This record gives sequence, structure tokens and C-alpha cells, in this order.
Amino acid sequence: MGVTFSKRLLIAWLTLSAMTLVYVWMDHSVDTAETLRASPVVTVSAIVIALIKMRIILREFMEVRHAPIWLRRLTDGWVMLIATLLIGTYIVGSTIVG
Repeated sequence: MGVTFSKRLLIAWLTLSAMTLVYVWMDHSVDTAETLRASPVVTVSAIVIALIKMRIILREFMEVRHAPIWLRRLTDGWVMLIATLLIGTYIVGSTIVG
């Protein structure tokens, strides 16, 4: 039982890690006054980063990349549905509160 090296998985993992670091940097750079106030740019960016990470995880680590075409399209549709619901809920909530 040997360990195999997958360059593709390493690149996916590095991309996921870099996206996490970009979000942390962005979150700290916007909050200069040390207030715990949500920024729309950071919030929407965090949602988009999470959705991109979700698709990478589905494709690379859950092996959907090798699945039948209908399953690949179904998972892409699911990511788009979640994106619409999350961003839509955020916009509606911001409109009601603001």
C-alpha cells in the first residue's frame, strides 16, 4: 500500500489554501477601524470564494470530475442554486435592514 502523488490534487489544495488566505487578508484590510461591522464587498466576496472552493472540492476531492455528465451538471446546478440563494438572501436582508 503505497502513497501516490497527484500533482492535480496538490494544485487544488494550494488553490484552496490561497483562497482562504486571500479572504483573511481582505477581511483584515477592510476592517481598519477595528469595528465588527460587515462590509458588503467582503461578505459577497466571502460567499463567492466559498462557492468556488465548494466546486473545487466537489470536482477534485469527491471525484465528480470523472462522474457521468448528468452528475457533473447537477452538482454545478446545485452550486449555482446555493449561490443564488445566499447572495439573494444577503441582498434582501440588507435592503430590509438598511
